[in-house]
Amino acid sequence: MIIAQDRLISSIVIVGGGSAGWMTAAALCNALQTRCKLTLIESEQIGTVGVGEATIPPIRTFNEMLGIDERDFVRATQGSFKLGIEFVNWGKLGGRYFHPFGPHGRAFDIVGLHQHWLKAKQEGETASFDAHSMAWALARAGKFMRPSQDPRSVLSTFDYAYHFDAGLYAKFLRAYSEARGVERVEGKIAKVDQDGETGCITQVALEDGRSFGGDLFIDCSGFRGLLIEDALKTGYEDWSHWLPCDRAVAMACTKAGDFTPYTRSTAQAAGWQWRIPLQHRTGNGYVYCSQFISDDEAEATLRASLDGEPLAKANRLSFVTGQRKLFWNKNVVAIGLSSGFLEPLESTSLHLIQAGISKLLALFPTKDFDPLVRDEYNRIASTEFERIRDFIILHYKLTTRDDAALWRYCAAMSIPDSVQFKIDHFKRFGRHIARDMDLFGQPSWLAVHLGQGNWPESQDPLIHYRTVDAAAYLGKLRAAMTHEAERAPTHQSFIDQHCKAEAVS
Repeated sequence: MIIAQDRLISSIVIVGGGSAGWMTAAALCNALQTRCKLTLIESEQIGTVGVGEATIPPIRTFNEMLGIDERDFVRATQGSFKLGIEFVNWGKLGGRYFHPFGPHGRAFDIVGLHQHWLKAKQEGETASFDAHSMAWALARAGKFMRPSQDPRSVLSTFDYAYHFDAGLYAKFLRAYSEARGVERVEGKIAKVDQDGETGCITQVALEDGRSFGGDLFIDCSGFRGLLIEDALKTGYEDWSHWLPCDRAVAMACTKAGDFTPYTRSTAQAAGWQWRIPLQHRTGNGYVYCSQFISDDEAEATLRASLDGEPLAKANRLSFVTGQRKLFWNKNVVAIGLSSGFLEPLESTSLHLIQAGISKLLALFPTKDFDPLVRDEYNRIASTEFERIRDFIILHYKLTTRDDAALWRYCAAMSIPDSVQFKIDHFKRFGRHIARDMDLFGQPSWLAVHLGQGNWPESQDPLIHYRTVDAAAYLGKLRAAMTHEAERAPTHQSFIDQHCKAEAVS
């Protein structure tokens, strides 16, 4: 049955700019073309959080969907490449491991590679689990190249994402969107009007008296949730008992030290610190629990660890980890920080924006706002948040540190059954139990389990029936990875050749 023209969404108002607003605008104008009026309202007086500079590989799919050339994008955003995250001092003081994009090696038997590595380790193997990752072979050498499309090559066994300036990304997407008909309105919203019967938003009014109506409203107003919370009183689920960090201080510094093709996360006494290298500067921040350290002490800790000169005043943030009770309420869809917050430990902030947009396009409504559609959107969105939440909790729970109050709390805290179930299964036989809609698959969970010392008590029984010479294969795999990494260009030289940005004056 063809939908009547008067039931189609004909106007959409996006409240808020930043990464969330302009990613949403870009995707909608690309999908809806010129058949729907798109208005984005933002105020230059209201700053954006702007600390999300690290991403995961699906961002490449988002840019490709928009037809964006990778070289243009990296140049425009002062970007660099990311092969994964190095974790320092998480499982124990002095401990290090790498969470790579892509698997460890390639499956060569019906029993997983990590099971063969665990068996080899018991028999005297000294090579780390990280040593079987092509992403880490490149990352530790400061090298980068794009993956090979030849599945026979060891260079086909890794993936990559980006580091970039989130403010420049928003600017880049604004130009993209405005060129395709999105109208940007400068101003602060002073009033939100709702329909007296349905409670749906009908229009928003600015301080200068202008008003903008729409059929569908997208709330990209950040932590405040101007529409989803202030107007609709949707409610919030607080997860801070599992993820107790509630503050962050961010500070950029001059580019110095190694130009690493990976993010570094270093656990501190009261939280963790990020280091993200861009072409023109290095992004740094300290995510911490205010119960165990003061704001001034946290900033001092961050300043003391910078490997370059500070470029700006520290940016302090407060947050409550959790999610809205509804992501889509009436005719409002919350995308970005207005929908909830998960600390950026695994670089999922921009991904959750992307995921919200993708769901909206997959379940795009009519003016009827069928509850069946809204309910499915909310079910998927909530599940995605919970799956990522569980993976982040894993990092905190799997610690043996007892040198600071935060880590003693995390080691002892009760956790959701969904996380404990995965920990217990891995502890028993080294098996990863996957669930529907897990963003992070087996390679990611293996990296954290093994990197933070959740060693299996016994192995998969099936390995005792196998006769493959796994030790020889693992040795050849490591040698091939080392060889290819030696031949690869440095991270800096790859950027210089393909996507070097203009110098910042």
